[in-house]
Amino acid sequence: MSRPVRPLLATVITLAVLAATAGCSSSTTTTAASPAPASSSQAPLPVPSESTSSSATASATPSATATASPSPRPTDDTTVVAGTFNKTLLSITDPASSWVVVDKLRPLNPINYAPSDLVTVPVAHANPPRLRKRASDALVAMFAAAKASGGGAMQIQSGYRSYSTQVSVYSGWVNSLGKKQADIQSARPGYSEHQTGLAVDISALPANCSLAACFGATPQGKWLAANAWKYGFLLRYPKDKTAITGFTYEPWHFRYIGVALSTEMHKENIRTLEEFFGLKAAPSYAN
Repeated sequence: MSRPVRPLLATVITLAVLAATAGCSSSTTTTAASPAPASSSQAPLPVPSESTSSSATASATPSATATASPSPRPTDDTTVVAGTFNKTLLSITDPASSWVVVDKLRPLNPINYAPSDLVTVPVAHANPPRLRKRASDALVAMFAAAKASGGGAMQIQSGYRSYSTQVSVYSGWVNSLGKKQADIQSARPGYSEHQTGLAVDISALPANCSLAACFGATPQGKWLAANAWKYGFLLRYPKDKTAITGFTYEPWHFRYIGVALSTEMHKENIRTLEEFFGLKAAPSYAN
């Protein structure tokens, strides 16, 4: 009677093994399908740690996000890409920007602004000059090029002026010419490009027609008018633009704006910052 039981027991054991095997096969299929969310454009859901391909995909995602973080807005135009020009790349109101527009309607903000990177310019000068480093470097290169190409020797007549210095300068003009004429000849404190550390008054060496309209007819004045743009400088107060800039012709006054902007203005034959940026003319102060 005991022999017939053995085939039945063997059958039961066989069925149990088959059921267990089927369960393992189902589990393996489920695990293999788990990496699928990593290929989605959405952020992947958490996956088992043993899935190597899913872990690699998840770790790569934060790196891509980190590199997409926006950079601080530049203050000089050395970041301009060759062949392109973006008028909004730099601020025209930030006093630290090379493109800041300062005129009778657009004072510096803060009005007593002082640059933090002033350096003594290592060139000939009538008065010890300081400029912001970027302007100083460009000026040194420009003076050297002028001398080497027959443009003549030059010197700095005036560079950076602080707010307090401009108070004295403007007051002197008012005392000499009266307020109305002083506003044509000199900038009010807080409205002067010299306060940015990016403006410079240049004269011939030896001195000839210093701070006078006739400087434009000297070899140095002619060379600057034709070549200053190559070094990032702009003849800020050209002839016949007083109604826009608010100042009479000053062939000695040059403003550093950076090579990208000066090149673009030269290419478009636009001679004032107001016209280039589409700003309202500033022939006089608001009050």
